[in-house]
Amino acid sequence: MQDELNTDTTSATRPEKESMPSLEELLKAAELQAAEHHDAWLRAKAETENMRRRAAEDVDKARKFAVENFAGELLAVKDSLEAALAVESPSVENMKDGVELTLKQLVAAFGKFNLIDIDPLGEKFDPHQHQAIQMVESDQPANTVVTVLQKGYRLNERTLRPALVMVAKGKDA
Repeated sequence: MQDELNTDTTSATRPEKESMPSLEELLKAAELQAAEHHDAWLRAKAETENMRRRAAEDVDKARKFAVENFAGELLAVKDSLEAALAVESPSVENMKDGVELTLKQLVAAFGKFNLIDIDPLGEKFDPHQHQAIQMVESDQPANTVVTVLQKGYRLNERTLRPALVMVAKGKDA
């Protein structure tokens, strides 16, 4: 019976020792896991660098070719002007008609890309859209645009070129 007890005790203690890994095995497992994590980190770092490089290339291409569509629209205008100059003996009437058609093409190209005229005649002076060249006596209220010397242009709500204007001083000034 004692042999049975000894066998039971011995067999009961052995599985515990076998189920507990040794320090060397734990260290090897931890080193393996650390190597896997390091490898994953290196891959993530490389992927991040690749994404950063691709994004920089995309920004560079966008900057380089930003006006490509607009330039394509302007080619038709240039073609029309060259065709007008190629005519051997144009009449004043034909030249005027050709210039009007070319201007329509240009206005259509501007409209397609939200390039809008600023023609502020009769409007209140706005320093964000207008550049006053002179103040003149006028029957209109003070700070009203009375003469437009040169139209301004706005691209997508940003002023590209302010309109050159003359502004009313007002009656009491």
